[in-house]
Amino acid sequence: MKGLNFYIVDVFAVDKYTGNQLAVFTNASGISAAQMQLIAKEINYSETTFITSAELKNGGYDVRTFTPKKELPFAGHPTLGTAYIIQQALINHPVETVNLNLKVGQIPVTWHYGEDGSEVLWMRQNPPTFHQILNADDLAPVLGLDRDEIDDRYPIQEVSTGVPFIIIPLKTHKSLQQIRVNKERYFEFVKNTQAKEILVFCPETYAPENDLSVRVFAESLGIPEDPATGSANGCLAGYLVKYSYFGNQPVDVRVEQGYEIGRPSLLLLKASQNQDTIDVSVGGKVVMIASGEFF
Repeated sequence: MKGLNFYIVDVFAVDKYTGNQLAVFTNASGISAAQMQLIAKEINYSETTFITSAELKNGGYDVRTFTPKKELPFAGHPTLGTAYIIQQALINHPVETVNLNLKVGQIPVTWHYGEDGSEVLWMRQNPPTFHQILNADDLAPVLGLDRDEIDDRYPIQEVSTGVPFIIIPLKTHKSLQQIRVNKERYFEFVKNTQAKEILVFCPETYAPENDLSVRVFAESLGIPEDPATGSANGCLAGYLVKYSYFGNQPVDVRVEQGYEIGRPSLLLLKASQNQDTIDVSVGGKVVMIASGEFF
């Protein structure tokens, strides 16, 4: 029986066994979307990716991304993790850039090599688009918070760089830690929104060297809480620029996520205004964990 080769990596890791887990299948051209969905459900990570072209097509590699419940047009940590595996398993030598052909278009991933031999991967996301502004009175009970724990200086808004997220600013880290999503209220609320997933952030952190602390909830995708979400943090980066959260300057910040579920993660965000659009890049480290064969 011919199997499917796969790798497991930790993305946005601060060390081994941190960050967000990802399974990457490197020889998936011969399997159907239905089979991909079943495999993603079997693995049951936040996302699993399938490389469906081992050779370049239009300068990039064709990749499909699945949660345990559905296919996504784009996701952040799968983009970085899959580019890393393409470099490690298909290209087999250091590179500056790998392009992924995704449902949202071609996304470039670039490498920054440190003098100590470390590698940080960066993805350039699509420019953010800003949609419906939402009511804090409606969202506070979804999160199990009081209304006054939400920071009124900034809006609650749907933002997308390929996948939409509801961005919610909080005042304190204590409030962020205390969130308990009411699933019944959550599913009732997202019936009327384009975005079904929620990113909540605050300016207080676990680690003093970090700038923001984040939690992401994606019950509609079968993910109660995600340990590191590149797509959501790309939306956050655009939001920080649009609303001058750090003043009228480009955003260059360290964001922590996943601490509350035992998977501490570090995401690096860069964003700046470029005429009528906002340029967004999200970076982090990828750590190889395992490889094998799926029958």
